[in-house]
Amino acid sequence: MKKLFVIGDSISCYYGKYLEQCLQGIFEYDRKGGSNRLENLDDCTGINGGDSSMVLSYLSSVINMDFFAPDYLLLNCGIHDTKMPDGQLQVPPDAYRKNLKQILNIVAGKKIKVIWIRTTPVNKNTPQWKQAEIARRRNDIASYNKIADNIMHENNRPIIDLHKFTSNLGANIYLNEIDSVHFSDETAQLQAAFIAGFLHNITLAGNHPA
Repeated sequence: MKKLFVIGDSISCYYGKYLEQCLQGIFEYDRKGGSNRLENLDDCTGINGGDSSMVLSYLSSVINMDFFAPDYLLLNCGIHDTKMPDGQLQVPPDAYRKNLKQILNIVAGKKIKVIWIRTTPVNKNTPQWKQAEIARRRNDIASYNKIADNIMHENNRPIIDLHKFTSNLGANIYLNEIDSVHFSDETAQLQAAFIAGFLHNITLAGNHPA
């Protein structure tokens, strides 16, 4: 059975438990942190992958360890990169671009097949942020998704468009209907099924990414 390793932001932690269920008998599932507990998801030392710099650092530290030998790496980073903790982007666009290229280079040496997941949309109706911040985050996520799209296309890496899929699910998809970035349990289940369908397809003959 092929091995799948997941590195993603807190959204992946919500859909992760359902994704693992969907992939039983298809993939051997593991993820950064090794658990789908939903406590302290902002703590990027646990199951949350954090921004692209954190993902790069993590992969650099585990790439040669015995436990890390997946056939596929299901990867996402972007929503943390677009935070502005000190009035500046946590990871600027040029650094984001450089980080993604380095991540691909690291795993290429181990012949690990990367599958990229596009960063999900923020809640335009959340009361947790000011409207200006919502607009800024939406625009930056679109820009960072485009950066990632270009890099993955250039390197022939498949892309799961979770952004568009989630955007098309309609209203009331966010956690408690007000959360700025996290999704309801029902939405997480739909996201997991969507991703699982893509992953199941690549196990079919002739559909393995390069």
